[in-house]
Amino acid sequence: MPRGTRIDLATGWRWRVVCAFLLAASTLQCASGRSPKWSLPAGADSCRTDPPETVHVTVTTRRDHGPDLYAADSDGVPRGHPRPPRRLTSAPPTSPQNPPTSPKADQAYEPLSYDELFPALPNAEMAAPPMVDAPRDNWNQLSEMRIPSSVITQVFRVPYEERAKIDGNNQFGESASSRICAEINRHTGAHIEISSAKDQSLTFLVTGKNDAVARARRLILERFQMQARVTIKIPKDHHRFILGKKGKRLQELEQNTATKIQVPTPKDASEDIVVMGTRDAIEKALHEIQQTSDEQSKQAYEKLEIPKHFHPFICGANNERIQGMMAEHGVRINVPPLSVMKNEITIAGEKDGVMKCKEIITKRHKEMERKCQTVSVEVRKSQHKYVIGPRRSNIAEILHDTGVSVEMPPSETTTETITLRGPQDKLGQALTMVYAKANSVVQQDVEAPTWLHKFIIGRKGANIRQITQDLPKVHVEFTDKQGGIKLEGPPEEVELAAEKLENMISEMKSKLCFDEISVDPKFYKHIIGKNGSNINRIRNDTGVLINISEADGSNLIRLEGSPEGVRQAKQELEELVTKMENEKERDIHIDQRFHRTIIGTKGDKIKEIRDRFNQVQISFPDPGEQSDLVKIRGPKDDVDGCHQYLKKMVRDLAESNHQVKVSIFRQFHKFIIGKGGANINKIREETGTRIDLPSEGQNSDEITITGRKENCEKAQERIQKIQDELASIVEVDIIIPAKFHNSMIGAGGKLIQSVSEECGGVAIKFPPPGKGSEKSSDKVTIRGPKEDVHKAKQILVDLSNEKQLASYTTEVRAKQQHHRFLIGRNGANIRKIRDATGARIIFPTDKDEDKELITIIGKKDAIAKAKEQLEATIKELDQVVEETMTVDPRHHRHFVARRGEVLRQIGDQYGGVTVSFPRSGVQSDKVTLKGAKECVEGARARIQEIVSDLEEMVELEVVIPQRYHRTVMGSRGSKVQAITMRHEVQIKFPEKDSGMHLTNGEEDSAQVNGEAEPETRPQDIVRIMGKKERCEAARDALLELVPVTVEEVVPNRHHRYIIGQKGENVRQMMTEHDVNIQVPPLLECSDIIRITGPPANTERACQALREKVAQLEEEEADREARSFKLTMEVDPEYHPKIIGKRGAVITKIREKHNVNIQFPPRGAAEESVITITGYEQNVQEAKAAILAITGELDKMVRDTVEIDSRIHSRLIGSRGRAIRKVMEEYKVEIKFPRDNDDPNMVTIMGAPENVEECKDHLLNLSEEYMQDITEREDMNMYMSQNASSGAGPAQTGGGQATGDAPQQGALKKEGGFVVSGAPWTQEAPNMDSSEDFPSMGAPSVATHTGPTIWGPRR
Repeated sequence: MPRGTRIDLATGWRWRVVCAFLLAASTLQCASGRSPKWSLPAGADSCRTDPPETVHVTVTTRRDHGPDLYAADSDGVPRGHPRPPRRLTSAPPTSPQNPPTSPKADQAYEPLSYDELFPALPNAEMAAPPMVDAPRDNWNQLSEMRIPSSVITQVFRVPYEERAKIDGNNQFGESASSRICAEINRHTGAHIEISSAKDQSLTFLVTGKNDAVARARRLILERFQMQARVTIKIPKDHHRFILGKKGKRLQELEQNTATKIQVPTPKDASEDIVVMGTRDAIEKALHEIQQTSDEQSKQAYEKLEIPKHFHPFICGANNERIQGMMAEHGVRINVPPLSVMKNEITIAGEKDGVMKCKEIITKRHKEMERKCQTVSVEVRKSQHKYVIGPRRSNIAEILHDTGVSVEMPPSETTTETITLRGPQDKLGQALTMVYAKANSVVQQDVEAPTWLHKFIIGRKGANIRQITQDLPKVHVEFTDKQGGIKLEGPPEEVELAAEKLENMISEMKSKLCFDEISVDPKFYKHIIGKNGSNINRIRNDTGVLINISEADGSNLIRLEGSPEGVRQAKQELEELVTKMENEKERDIHIDQRFHRTIIGTKGDKIKEIRDRFNQVQISFPDPGEQSDLVKIRGPKDDVDGCHQYLKKMVRDLAESNHQVKVSIFRQFHKFIIGKGGANINKIREETGTRIDLPSEGQNSDEITITGRKENCEKAQERIQKIQDELASIVEVDIIIPAKFHNSMIGAGGKLIQSVSEECGGVAIKFPPPGKGSEKSSDKVTIRGPKEDVHKAKQILVDLSNEKQLASYTTEVRAKQQHHRFLIGRNGANIRKIRDATGARIIFPTDKDEDKELITIIGKKDAIAKAKEQLEATIKELDQVVEETMTVDPRHHRHFVARRGEVLRQIGDQYGGVTVSFPRSGVQSDKVTLKGAKECVEGARARIQEIVSDLEEMVELEVVIPQRYHRTVMGSRGSKVQAITMRHEVQIKFPEKDSGMHLTNGEEDSAQVNGEAEPETRPQDIVRIMGKKERCEAARDALLELVPVTVEEVVPNRHHRYIIGQKGENVRQMMTEHDVNIQVPPLLECSDIIRITGPPANTERACQALREKVAQLEEEEADREARSFKLTMEVDPEYHPKIIGKRGAVITKIREKHNVNIQFPPRGAAEESVITITGYEQNVQEAKAAILAITGELDKMVRDTVEIDSRIHSRLIGSRGRAIRKVMEEYKVEIKFPRDNDDPNMVTIMGAPENVEECKDHLLNLSEEYMQDITEREDMNMYMSQNASSGAGPAQTGGGQATGDAPQQGALKKEGGFVVSGAPWTQEAPNMDSSEDFPSMGAPSVATHTGPTIWGPRR
């Protein structure tokens, strides 16, 4: 029993029952061996039989435990959150008026000094000891009233089974829960602490202002607690009472219960109401909805006022009683949940059942009211969750076993009083169960340094799991701030777990150590490396845990692990830091438009550069910074080399990215682009440039050309040529004295710009000013469409004449919002002043800094009159007036909707006039307008115009199947927005039918097995609001967007051409016509192609498809005509002549007649057959050309002449020059023998007389060459014979060169060991011998051994 527990026994007990109760309670023993001490108030006699009015029993126990630090529980105090120390005292309770009398009482528990380290919560000191049923004589001892603090603390709990799954995407060192709490803290300003209990439930402690805490609680429950969805059936005629007037009651219900409630629309016949939110919130909402329905029910309805503390006896344990009554009598009984502090119980249903249940409940209430007594006990707040149990199971168990209700204090308060209510004979048993539940868990602290915690936990909790898996009831919590470990669980298991942890800690302290390195934080990112590559490498190599804290700006890196690993990691980190300190960093300015090119697709190019300069880091600025600065970091030499390389690359890019801007009138841009981009793509490909046109939103007519300078100039010429060909662009020169140029251009070019805009944007070019003594030209050039140029010329001439007569300028100031009134609609007001005075008035543009300055140019008297008129108008505009008008309240919403968008447009359009509508909830039709008089009148007229439009507004319904809504709306609603703006209507599409009304596994049976859809579903109805004729036009436009499916018959053989390579053709057609084209699969062999899209688009797509098919048919017919084939036989000997040198002759025939000519391979079966393919007429012409060649060849003769093959090379000459000269001279063709032919036979072809002449010439040459060969051979023979005879005398000592073998062997033997056939014994070959070096194709000639037939003999 907790210390100082006070039990108040109400009057009416018999005294002996009291004594028996005390005797039974005195036998209770606490888990820690504490014995209760009972004390009676003064004057109480244990033997008296008359009980006093109230008996005060105080229970005092002794404890020898440490400080009150407990894990998180149902009351919400976070696990590890320190509590203020408390002292156990003896009875009676200590109070400021009743100091302790026993000194030993203060020694019962000696707390640690946590007051200074961990101060109490803000409301902990204010909480007074609970006094339940205090005696009357203690009223005068109440403490003084205190002013409550504006800062409150709330504690609440989210059970594990109701937790939302949010921790799946944790970042390094931070959980999703922490991030969410930080976001809620920023939004609400409330301080949030979160802890997790052993049962995985979450406990939140929220501190702050009252409203901040409320908002934070709602956001926490939305994010951390699982959002349930419950459907309740409520009669359809009760829905309007739940909604309330204009839905206010439903909004209040949603706000009060923090739920989302979906009520079916009046047209929907469903009775299901869907409630979404947390479990407790849904219970509250269902209670309110059911109560509202029951009140409106036509059946019997009874409301019973029964005090809240009797509800558990009526409901029974786990609602057994109430469910039994509902099942037995068929009624609905609504008992408010514990979180709703209401006494009323409602019963609805059949009248007889309601009356019987009312009688049962009333009887039960009176019975318990008569029997019930209460006992209040003090139990530590941290132990309340063990009394409650998961889902209040322990309280239900006590109620079931003893019939006693246990009333727990709210978790938000700090009170520790638990009230037991029930029959007096059961209170003792219930009290025993309460203390048994409360003392079933103990806590113990184990000291461990914070840096050891991660090692104790182990990788993925492996180490700590060794303890927890054997002791599943023990909860282990690590507290970083205190450097300790908290254990919670059964006493025996906690003691065993503490012993294991202490052994593990002592072992780790002996094996592990830590060290710290001081490093400049600017090196952190380099130490970590890309994606943590460097730090992970060191961590894996050394097995050391490395902690780098970048958030707090600390310059310490902490290393934790084995001593050897820590030493090695420290050495590597210090070397890395030293290297980085010696690095160099250089900046290079690179135009931002080149960054993407240098980086390359997916970074491939920058990766090549980094690989080339391996130790260099290149950092580009973020695209949003608009910076040209690129940083290079690394070793000095590598940085310099990379810097030079990048500079060269930038120079090359600058040369290839030269930009030229050419002005082309916007109306001609579409012709520059061409159909499907044909023209611009052709120019891009042929010139190798990039051409960018201004987007639709830009007010520019400049086309940008990028590429090499010469290519840009070519593209510019071609683009300008297209414009000149398509339009009557003229260029006119006029003469304006140079002294008036500056005044005509105007300050900042305002005047000439206004002239250009007035004349359709023509280009007006003034000559540059003269340099030095040079005189500037008077010629001004105007270029543009003919009519616009003529108009601009007239205006400039008039201006020039005005300047020559008199040129004066003056300025007037007016508020920018008044300029539109000075100009008037379509410039009517300003044109009126200009016509009346002759002065030119120029208003500031968006580019001007001074938005209020208006310039007047003209004659002196003209500008004076214009200025006077403008100042008068401006003065009227500056006079602020306030007027009211009447607008029907039902139209107010239109003006103030969408954050007052309509009012903002009116204010912008009419000089910033302020329009004020009555506040929401104020029944008034008065609208106030404040501003300049003319502005107010214009705004009034506009509002009346809008109101009249609203009066005429109708609502049309268009039935469009919901599956087409997305197509009709277009990308991001673009198509519907265009229709809305074009027809000035409002279009509302229904909510998407997500099947939210289907519950308990029901299926939508609206369409089964191909049955037709209902004719009209609410999800298919699109509503259009606006004027009738505009709504009808918008309806037609919407229906035109509804996709239809058209089938087009296309022969299957053409499908692959329609699809194109990788679907390119069909994708282009779908994009161009905004349709979906379905081509049947090849296996189906179907000719049907389906086109789906808006009718107009499908018609265009069908037409394009037909044109494509016609084109394919023409190409197919052309292919058939081009595939005509003809064969002809030509002697293979003529083939080389027909082919010509390097194919020149046959190529010319092919190109001239557009045919394909194929020759058979040499040695084929049909070697003489030539095949010609192409158009029939072309084939016949090519055949005739070949026959013409063969005809000439047939007229030639062929003759052969025998010429020794040894002189063939002499006849051919170097690279065939000699024989080619002979063929050209005699106009013949000479063929020398091939491998299998007679080597001495040479063939001559040509005209008869030419062949004979060539034959004689070749024979003459052969005789001359043969004579030379014969003489050379004879000389060689003589020289070899002479050499062999002169070597005889020299060989006498060594034996004859050609002696007998035995003799030679004897000589060798006499000379010692000899190696025969060795390389050094072989003679060198005779270079002049025809036997060793025979002529090509000539027979070998034996070397003569005898003497020569001529020459002197020696």
